[in-house]
Amino acid sequence: MILLVTGGAGFIGSNFIKHILKETGWRVVNLDKLTYAGNLENLADVEDNSRYSFVRGDITDSELLKDLFKHYDFNMVINFAAESHVDRSIENSAPFINTNILGTQMLLDTACKHGVKKFLQVSTDEVYGSLDDGGFFTEGTPLAPNSPYSASKASADLLCRAYFKTHGLQVVITRCSNNFGPYQFPEKLIPLVVTNALEGRPIPVYGDGMNVRDWIYVLDHCEALRLVLDKGRAGEIYNIGGGARVTNLSLVKMILDILGKPETLITFVGDRPGHDRRYAVDPAKIMDELGWRRGYDFKEAMHKTVAWYLENEGWWRRIKSGEYLDYYNRWYGKLAGEKDIKW
Repeated sequence: MILLVTGGAGFIGSNFIKHILKETGWRVVNLDKLTYAGNLENLADVEDNSRYSFVRGDITDSELLKDLFKHYDFNMVINFAAESHVDRSIENSAPFINTNILGTQMLLDTACKHGVKKFLQVSTDEVYGSLDDGGFFTEGTPLAPNSPYSASKASADLLCRAYFKTHGLQVVITRCSNNFGPYQFPEKLIPLVVTNALEGRPIPVYGDGMNVRDWIYVLDHCEALRLVLDKGRAGEIYNIGGGARVTNLSLVKMILDILGKPETLITFVGDRPGHDRRYAVDPAKIMDELGWRRGYDFKEAMHKTVAWYLENEGWWRRIKSGEYLDYYNRWYGKLAGEKDIKW
C-alpha cells in the first residue's frame, strides 16, 4: 500500500505520518510545499525510515503531480495541504483560494487519471458555520462558512463530492473539530497561550472569550483518519469530534493553571470579523460505522500537550525566531527555490 500524504510537514499531517508508520506497514510519500507552517523538524525521527519519503512541492503544480503519481502509483491519497489560519484568510484570502480550492482540484484530477483507490479530503467543522442556537453539527448540517478560510474548505468539499458523483473517484470527506497536541504551529491558540505564558507575554483573547470550541487530541484524530482510509465508504462524510466543549477563556485559564502562571497575562482584544460563536460536533456516524472511539481524556491530553511544549522549548523558539526555516536546507542541501526532485 502506497499512500500520498499532502501537507505532511504540518501539525496534523506530521502526527498522522508517524501514526501510520507505527500502526501499519504502508509506505508513505509526503508532499509538502514547506510554507510558513510546514516544518520538517516535526518528522526528524522518521527521516531514516525506509517506508517514508519526502518530496518538496506544491499541489497546484500539475506537472509535478503527474510525474509523482506516475513514479509511485499511489493506492490512496490523503489531502492535508491547506492554508488554515482564519486570521490570515481575513487579511488575504488569495492563498486560501489557490491552495485549498485550486490545489484540491489539481489533486482530484490527477487521482482520477491514475486510478487512485481512495481519496480522503481532510476538511473542518468550520464549514458548517456557527451553532448559535445550540445543538450539534451532523453530516447533514448545511454548509454555512463564515470566513474566507472556511469558505475555501467548503468549496473544496463540494469539488470532492462532484468528482465522486461525476467521475466515480472514491472520495471520502472528514470534518474534524479543533485539534491540539505536539508540533502545533505557535500562532494557534493553545501553543500561543503556552509559549506566551512561558515568556511572560500578554495572551490575547478575542471579544469576551465566550466562544466555544470542541477540542480533540491530535492522535485521536489520526486514528480516526486511519480508520476512514481503511474502512470508510466512498461518497460519505464523517464528522470527528472530541467531545470537550469549552470556552476560549476557560481553556486559557486551564493552561495558565497548569503552568502556574497568573491570569493577569490575559488581554482581551477586539473580536475578529465573522467569529463563529460555538462549535459542537456529533461523531456518532464514525463511531457506529467504523468503531472509532476517543482514546485520550481531554484534561490528561492537555497536561500532556503542555508538557511537550515545556520539554521542546527549542522547537517553538526556533519557529518564533524563524530559524526553523533553515532546517530543509541543512538536512536536504537544497535551495528554497530549487525545482529538481530526486525520488
